Amino acid sequence: MKLAMTAAALALAATTASAQTVSDWRTPDPNNVIVVETNKGRIIAELYPQAAPNHVERVRGLVKSGFYDGLTFFRVISDFMAQTGDPQNTGMGGSDQPNLAAEFSFRRGADLPLAQSFKVGSGEQGWIGVLPLSSQNSALAVMTADRKVASWGNFCPGVLGMARAGDPDSANSQFFFMRQANASLDKTYTAFGRVLQGLDVVRNIKTGEPVPDPQDKMISVKLLADLPADKRPNIQVMNTGSAAFKALVAKRQGELGASFTNCDVDIPVQVK
Repeated sequence: MKLAMTAAALALAATTASAQTVSDWRTPDPNNVIVVETNKGRIIAELYPQAAPNHVERVRGLVKSGFYDGLTFFRVISDFMAQTGDPQNTGMGGSDQPNLAAEFSFRRGADLPLAQSFKVGSGEQGWIGVLPLSSQNSALAVMTADRKVASWGNFCPGVLGMARAGDPDSANSQFFFMRQANASLDKTYTAFGRVLQGLDVVRNIKTGEPVPDPQDKMISVKLLADLPADKRPNIQVMNTGSAAFKALVAKRQGELGASFTNCDVDIPVQVK
């Protein structure tokens, strides 16, 4: 009995130590990071196939083909977003690929926990990586056939969304960077990534609807994994599952009170 108790105690101690040593920082998958060189500076964004697998696959494929190189920001609204990704630079064009079915929401199970989740009405908000999400209450998963709940991206500053026409299934190649938060897009557009570095660049792009004589453009767009080793920035992102991020969230909640949302947290990123 003594030996059994000792083994149990050791197991508990090991579990506790593991929970306490979750790294404060993580290195994003270079196959899910795009590096956008613009005439206004560099934008680095992380893509999230967990939330929108088909949209991320499409964007990655177009990036690898060089499709986005040289395309302008043709529609830019000051307190809203900066749109690009049209080879016609007018908002009327797309790629030669078929349109995409909407991925406004996705099913999330226990294998994809919502970091630092907090209640919002009957649901939750939190993060997967740096992507801000809303979700049905996780406790509902035990009552669903697939043991999952519906989750969807929140259009906070820096979030990447796929542009579309009136048809929900009309997204193709055009996308936009959020300059400010706009919750009216939640569950009506597909969120598939978020800026890690360069939100100031996004906010410095010339505005207009459409932009008169658009000059601001994406000079090149590459996957981080495809950059030569000596040209590849070293990126560290605060782990949203860490104690350090939990403390950051608690601080902002204390500052903002009942008005707090997951859009109110700036997630630290180090780029060297």
